[in-house]
Amino acid sequence: MKTLINMLKAFWQEETGLTMVEYAVAGAVIALAAATAFTNLGKTVANAIVDICKKVASNANSCAQ
Repeated sequence: MKTLINMLKAFWQEETGLTMVEYAVAGAVIALAAATAFTNLGKTVANAIVDICKKVASNANSCAQ
C-alpha cells in the first residue's frame, strides 16, 4: 500500500508532463494566431489588388474615350 501511495505522490509532484502540455497549448495558440494573421493579410492584399485593377481599368477606359 505504501508503494502505491509513494507512486501517487511522485506522480503528483512530477512536472514534466505538465510542461509538455503547456508547450502544446502555447504552440496551438501561436499556430492559431499565425493562421489568423495570414488570413487577414491575404484578404487585405487581395482587396488592394482589386482596387488597383479597378483604378487601372477606369483609367484605361477614360483614356480610350
